[in-house]
Amino acid sequence: MVRVCILYGTGLSNLPNFISKLYDSEINVLRSHSKWGDVPISAINDSSNNSIFMIHRHHSDDGSVTPPHLIEHRANIHASSSTNSDFIISINSIGSLSSKFLPGDIGITIDMIDFSEYSWSFHDASAVHSDRTSIFDQQIINNLEIIIENIQQKCVQKIIVAQCNGPQFESPAEINALGKMGAEAVNMTLGPESRLISELSIPYASIIYSANWASGRNPNGNSITIDHDEVEKSGSFIVGNISKCIDLLINQYV
Repeated sequence: MVRVCILYGTGLSNLPNFISKLYDSEINVLRSHSKWGDVPISAINDSSNNSIFMIHRHHSDDGSVTPPHLIEHRANIHASSSTNSDFIISINSIGSLSSKFLPGDIGITIDMIDFSEYSWSFHDASAVHSDRTSIFDQQIINNLEIIIENIQQKCVQKIIVAQCNGPQFESPAEINALGKMGAEAVNMTLGPESRLISELSIPYASIIYSANWASGRNPNGNSITIDHDEVEKSGSFIVGNISKCIDLLINQYV
């Protein structure tokens, strides 16, 4: 029996429905309560008593989409830990700097660059310095590499992601600077989540999908703008393959 918690974003809002159909199971909505806020959790149990818990990181009480700079990440990660899962998977859309990681591709995060002004922690009263030498679990990465390669039928890109605050997309100069530091993709939520999960000692990995070229990196022209609506729609085309990744990963641990 395996328990897994999935964090996902607005582009994958149909993910719980895909997972429920995959396992022919109903979705039960739970709520996690904490001093940082309440979080709805979509829970599914399959026929083998495996449990999948899904948290929409942009959730809100009124149904609107909470922008990335206003997400209460401590509430979300506390909710993840409350599921007593064997491991946590975050699914993150990224803007790609790499010519090898095309829009529509699925990959794996192997490291982070996060110099954000605000560093998230569960320990504001007394410092706890959690180790981030190996942010992402190597066993999960190894399993995901095989799974994604079989689904996509091509080599899986293992990517260094830079945390950006948003909600605006980055400028070409910012992208160039991040690229010189080693970033191969940018994202607005992975940094806080990875920092908080590092304090919990729960095995963790990040599946990423390329939703768009980073600003100034479109091979069809470096002045082509980024369309937010098109970025959001990209997830609807990839949610089926993401669901397969989760299913096959769970089977590795059964």
